[in-house]
Amino acid sequence: MSEIISEKKYEFLIPEGKQKERLDVFLTNSVENTTRSKVQKLIESKNVTVNGKFVKASYLVQPNDVIIATHPITPRPEKVEPEDIPLNIVYEDEYFLIINKPAGMVTHPAYANYTGTLVNALLYHSNKLSNINEEFRPGIVHRIDKETSGLLVVAKDDWTHAKLAEQFSKHTTEREYWAVAWGIFKERKGEINQNIARSKKDRKKFTHSQTEGKTATTLYDVITEYDFTSLVKLNLKTGRTHQIRVHLSYINHPVFGDPTYGGRELVCGSSLPKIKNRLHNLLKIMPRQALHAKTLGFIHPKKNEFVMFDSELPEDMKTLISKL
Repeated sequence: MSEIISEKKYEFLIPEGKQKERLDVFLTNSVENTTRSKVQKLIESKNVTVNGKFVKASYLVQPNDVIIATHPITPRPEKVEPEDIPLNIVYEDEYFLIINKPAGMVTHPAYANYTGTLVNALLYHSNKLSNINEEFRPGIVHRIDKETSGLLVVAKDDWTHAKLAEQFSKHTTEREYWAVAWGIFKERKGEINQNIARSKKDRKKFTHSQTEGKTATTLYDVITEYDFTSLVKLNLKTGRTHQIRVHLSYINHPVFGDPTYGGRELVCGSSLPKIKNRLHNLLKIMPRQALHAKTLGFIHPKKNEFVMFDSELPEDMKTLISKL
């Protein structure tokens, strides 16, 4: 184990009106580059206090609570180590792999997350990965958010990587996401065109903009309507960071459960106590954004023919949908 050389301190004052939420869930959604299991270990090792006291991970965060979390920081290792982490491999040939990434897994090692990533698992599974990227991102052609589940393509050699990267750069790939979004859409099909730029208030977030940032286009199609939410499929015509989450929030239909872009606030149904309680219970089922990269299609670099891959929804989204 690497020697700890420093630590980072996080302090949160919970505002009035904040809904009750487990401490481990709150910290997972509030601290950058961490996972729920790592947060639980921090709590167990007494690196987290609430109002000056040590509490359990199941503690329900209340308004006016003062939470202080001390996060040990380990130095960046000289190289990425293979780790025996199970992979859900949808497809594999001599050129690439299609991985169904679980929510909570970081794609590649980065600050405060040098282990437990998809890359660590890939290095254990295969000794053949592309080297176009820096050494900490072998094989990685594109990414999806840590708390978003779904399909990723991983290149096994540099030629394949370049061919795939070109398709992503030119936006000729086909990617369909499924999401549970707040509210009932006025139009069952639509197109969202809005630039996406990094937020000036919070550098970890992105926002919509009329004049700044990069152009972004998302197509949506409502699959099923529920009482206060909708199951929606979305197709990306561009590939901006947090694109779907920002775009759906922009049209007042944030992804259900999304802690960053308004998905954990009761967008509707809060005036009725029974409905309000039910919605809070549904949010407990989904501590992350209810978003899954369901299909991925592109031209096979070697065979020069279009290939499409599909995946099932993860269990947490299946449970949420069944409750809805």
